[in-house]
Amino acid sequence: MATAKKLTDNHLTCVICTEVFTDPATLECNHTFCKSCLLKYTNTQPDAIQAKCIPCPSCRQPTKVTNPDSPVEEWVGQLKPSHVIQGLMDDFGPGAEAAHLNICSVCKQQGKTTPALSWCSVCDDAFCDGCLKMHNMMPMLRDHEIVNASDATKRKAKHRFMCKTHKDKQIELFCKDCRMAICHTCCSIKHRKCDNVDTLDSLTPFVREHLSNQNQELKIKMTTSENKIIFKKSQIKEINSNAQNIKDDIRKSRQAVVDMILRKEKQFLDKVDRSSDEQLHAIQAEIKSQEIELQMYQQQYEFTANAVTSNCERDMYAVYESVCEAYTDIRDTDNRPAPGRVVFTNDMDNRTAQGRVVFTHDMDKLSKAVDELQLGEVAVVRGVSDRQSTPVLHHTIDCKADGDKEDPLLCDVTVLSVDGINVTVFADYNNNSLKTCYTSKPNTHVNQLLLSNRPLRIAKLSESQVAVSVPRSKQIVTVNVTPEPVLLSTINTSKTYYALAYLSPSQLVAGTYGESHSVDILDMTGKILKSVNTDVIRNPDYIHVTSNNNLIVSEGGVKSLVSVTSEGEAVFTYTPTGDRALTGPQGITTTSTGDILLVDWASHKVIQLTESGRFVRDVLTQQDGLSCPRGICLDGDGFLYVTCDPYVKVFTFVQSVHNQIT
Repeated sequence: MATAKKLTDNHLTCVICTEVFTDPATLECNHTFCKSCLLKYTNTQPDAIQAKCIPCPSCRQPTKVTNPDSPVEEWVGQLKPSHVIQGLMDDFGPGAEAAHLNICSVCKQQGKTTPALSWCSVCDDAFCDGCLKMHNMMPMLRDHEIVNASDATKRKAKHRFMCKTHKDKQIELFCKDCRMAICHTCCSIKHRKCDNVDTLDSLTPFVREHLSNQNQELKIKMTTSENKIIFKKSQIKEINSNAQNIKDDIRKSRQAVVDMILRKEKQFLDKVDRSSDEQLHAIQAEIKSQEIELQMYQQQYEFTANAVTSNCERDMYAVYESVCEAYTDIRDTDNRPAPGRVVFTNDMDNRTAQGRVVFTHDMDKLSKAVDELQLGEVAVVRGVSDRQSTPVLHHTIDCKADGDKEDPLLCDVTVLSVDGINVTVFADYNNNSLKTCYTSKPNTHVNQLLLSNRPLRIAKLSESQVAVSVPRSKQIVTVNVTPEPVLLSTINTSKTYYALAYLSPSQLVAGTYGESHSVDILDMTGKILKSVNTDVIRNPDYIHVTSNNNLIVSEGGVKSLVSVTSEGEAVFTYTPTGDRALTGPQGITTTSTGDILLVDWASHKVIQLTESGRFVRDVLTQQDGLSCPRGICLDGDGFLYVTCDPYVKVFTFVQSVHNQIT
């Protein structure tokens, strides 16, 4: 009962009268009101009446009416509640409680609450045993179908479809023009001008099929919406994680700058300490020397004073002679005092001047240096599917490996995520090898697996496995990436296959050479399951499988790009002319939104097309550093990998205008 009250209060109450719906009507915006309330409100909106529509009291969205020339009352009267509201009204609306309690309809009119045991599908009344006997005694009623009152499902199925306008008339017709179920009286009065009126019996199979199909579509939409919600939630998680990582990187950059400043500060402080110590030591040495001289002067003073006060002429003249000799010796060229004699010297004017430690700084220059300090760059990185984004070369992978006999010729590339490590895998035609490249800071590792002959195309089977076509040996090899490449198996094929792509866990798509059919669908043993023609392309160089399992094929000598279903039905053929004409179509990949990226080898371009094969833009050109590109792929982070011998160039895409943090 609490649930019923909650449903009634929250979902079955008119917001105009705040009462439980009476004869509800649902507008196009899915808001529901009582018809009487909605009619009163509409009559207060002259602009809406003039526009021949019913405005929603909640959101103001107009609802178009089927018969604009009819009165406003009929506009509202033709509205119906949504099937959800109607179902809730049937189960929890007015009268539902009595039906739930199964009270006898006859006894209820007499004020009694006798439990009902039976229900008449024609009278639409519940009866106790006594009242049912009276009902069956009447000749006109005894043929009515009686069902058990407790069987709600059967009761609902047997419930007569009665007209809401003419309550004693059963609905047997449907007006297609007004999209309303009506009785014969409604048909003769209100729908006599309508052209498409049919019986329910003839229309019910169509309605049931239509609703079943609609339910199937709703299921698909529900699944799509659920997947989108899951994807968006994962995006939120990824954005938050990415933002935290960027913040951590910024803090690390800031700390690195602070550490540099602290090191510089320590260097200055140490230099001040060293310079001050040197000065202090020099001054202390001078003080020591002056103290020795002072002691000598004191001794000489006492000796002279004693001679003067002694009244002994001999002592006085002895001192006087020694002083004169000292002055005479001073005038000698070597200026050295005689040994054992007291020398009066005064070098105060000849001492070395002491330096002063100073710290010179230019605050304006320092402020400018801080303002120009670049911790890094923050940019909104877009995927290539954002057609306003701008490509930026992120880094270049050198594909040379120890033991290479020739410069690498890279025919194809893909990217795997092996235990959280991004591993680039490429086929090196010139060196008969499949190579992998990954970075384990601070080193970049390039490993290779030597094959029986020259590899051409790579099909990504999983995040740790690839298949590689080796046409000269009529082989397809499977390789496990650990991230070093390890040979798993060798599939010997009956035909020469160049192009190769992954179709399903048990199937590959391979492009033939010089055969009647251009594409074969193989199982994982190399057995041909089906052959498909691809229009003008006879010897596919590259094949890509889209998210809906369509095949896109290219051939270097054919100036077209062709898309077919896996059954061989044409999807589109892209054959541009003039300046946009293809000169050597090669590698193909698709974005998360379905856009197609096509490498045009001879024009040094990567071209972007819509899913239906319409030109969008030149994504990359020779100005972006492309030279004879062949293979192409996108990784999970939106980075675009393009082979340009002997390198793989990796591009990211950013907004045309980005903010730089300095």
